[in-house]
Amino acid sequence: MQNTEELVRQLDELERSLYVFHHLSALVELDANTAAPHDTTVGRSAVMEYLSREQYSAFASEKTGELLRALSERKAELSARDARRVEYLKRDYDHMKAIPQDEYVAYDVLVSEAQNVWVKAKQENDFASFAPYLEKIVASQLRFIEYRDPEHKKKPYEVLLDDYEYGLTEDFLDNFFAEIKKTIVPLVHQITEHGRQPRTYFLHQEAPIEKQRELSDYLMDVLTIDRNHCAITETEHPFTLEFNKDDVRITTHYHLNEVMSSFYSVMHEGGHALYELHTGDDLRFTALASGASSSIHESISRFFENIIGRSRGFCDFILPKMKELFPEQFKDVVPYEFYKAVNIAQPSLIRTEADELTYCLHIMLRYEIEKGLINREIEVKDLPQVWNAKMKEYLGIDVPNDSKGVLQDTHWSGGMFGYFPTYALGNAYGAQMCERMKQDVDVEACCAKGDLKPVVDWLREHVFQYGCLMDPIPLFEQYCGAKFTPSYYCNYLKEKYSEIYAL
Repeated sequence: MQNTEELVRQLDELERSLYVFHHLSALVELDANTAAPHDTTVGRSAVMEYLSREQYSAFASEKTGELLRALSERKAELSARDARRVEYLKRDYDHMKAIPQDEYVAYDVLVSEAQNVWVKAKQENDFASFAPYLEKIVASQLRFIEYRDPEHKKKPYEVLLDDYEYGLTEDFLDNFFAEIKKTIVPLVHQITEHGRQPRTYFLHQEAPIEKQRELSDYLMDVLTIDRNHCAITETEHPFTLEFNKDDVRITTHYHLNEVMSSFYSVMHEGGHALYELHTGDDLRFTALASGASSSIHESISRFFENIIGRSRGFCDFILPKMKELFPEQFKDVVPYEFYKAVNIAQPSLIRTEADELTYCLHIMLRYEIEKGLINREIEVKDLPQVWNAKMKEYLGIDVPNDSKGVLQDTHWSGGMFGYFPTYALGNAYGAQMCERMKQDVDVEACCAKGDLKPVVDWLREHVFQYGCLMDPIPLFEQYCGAKFTPSYYCNYLKEKYSEIYAL
C-alpha cells in the first residue's frame, strides 16, 4: 500500500499534466480569437480534438479515480490545501467521467468551430448560419445534464449553474432577480419621467485608435497590473485568459466613435487579471490557482469597471488624461459633466455597453432564455423573436438586427450556459464587498488620487490569495463578515442615481 506522501506526489504529477493541457488549450483559444485568419478552423479543430482526447484520457481514467478515492479516504492525513485539492478535483472528475469520451471530445471540437462561426455570423448579421451549431450545443448540454444527474436531484439548469457557481439554485436566482428588479424598474421609470439626460456627445466623437491603445496602457498601469506578466491584445468580444499567475492575457475591442467602450472593457478585464495575478503562490499549477467562482470573479471585474471606474473620484482623476489624449473631443468638458455622462441611465441594445443601472435587465433576459432552452420551452430557431420580444418588454427597445440582438454575446457559442447570472450576482457581491472594504480603506480617496494600490492590496489579502481554497459563499462571508444580501447593491444604485438625476 502506498503511503500518503507518495499519493500526494502523484496528485502533483496529475495536476502538472492537467496544467499543460490547460495552457495549450488556452493558447489555441487566444490565437483563434486574436491573430488567426478567418478560415482556419479545420486545422484548429484537429488540434482541439487531439488535446481534448488526451486530457480526457489523463484525467477521467480509472487510475485518477483510484488516486482521488485513496486520498479522500486519508483526508485526515492531508494538509487543508491538499484536502481541498482532492475535493475540488473530485468534483471535476465526476463531471468529466460521467460523459462518454467520444462525446466529450466531439463537444470540445464543436464549440471551437462554433465560436468562429459565431464571429462571422455576428459580422454578417446571419443567425441562420449559427443556429445549427447552437442547436447541437444545446442538445449536447441536455445529454450531459442527464449523464451528470441521472437521478434528477437538481433542476436541469442547476446542473449547469454548478459549473460557474457551485451550489447556486434557480430559486436563489429567481428571488435575487425579483428583489433587484423592484429597485431597478422604478428607478428607470423615474429617470424616464425626469426627462433630462446629461450631455454625452463628447463620448461619441472620433477617437484615434492609437490614442485609445495608449489609454488602455495607462489604465493598466493605474490598475497596478504588472505588464511583465499581463499582455493586452484585440478581439471581437473582450475576455481574459489565465495561463498561470505569471502569465495572464486580456483583450479589448476598439471602436472609433466609442472611446469609453474600450475604457471600461480594460477596467473590467483588468479586474479579472488582477485576481489571477494575485492568487497564492502555493496554489500555482494546481486546480485551486484561479478565482473561487464566476460570481466572485465578476464581482471583482464589475467592481473595478463600475464602483471604481464610474465613481466621482475616479472620473475627476481620469479626465485630465482624457483631455491629454483627446484634446479636441474633451476640451470643454468639466469633471461633474464627465461623471454624469459615463453614468447615464438609458436603456440600450448592447449588454457590454449597458449602463450600470439597466445592466441587470440584460442579464435577466439571458437568464430566462437559457432556462427556457434547457427546459425545452424555447427552440433555437425561435431565439431571435424571443430575444426581441424580451428586449421590448424589459428595456423598451426595438432590436434592429440579430448582430445587435441575439448574436451580440460569445458565451453561447462556447457552451457557457449558466454563466450569465454570475454577472448580476457579481454586481451585488461587489457592492457589499465595497462596504466592507471601506472599513479599512478610504476607497474614494484612492479613486480621486488614482492610487488603487491600497484597494488591490486589500483584495489580495482578503480575496485573491485564497484562489479556490473555499467555495464561493463561505469565502464571501469570510471577507464580508456577513451573509450575502442584495440590499447593499440596491441601496448603492438608489443613492447613486437619485443624486445624479436629482430624484
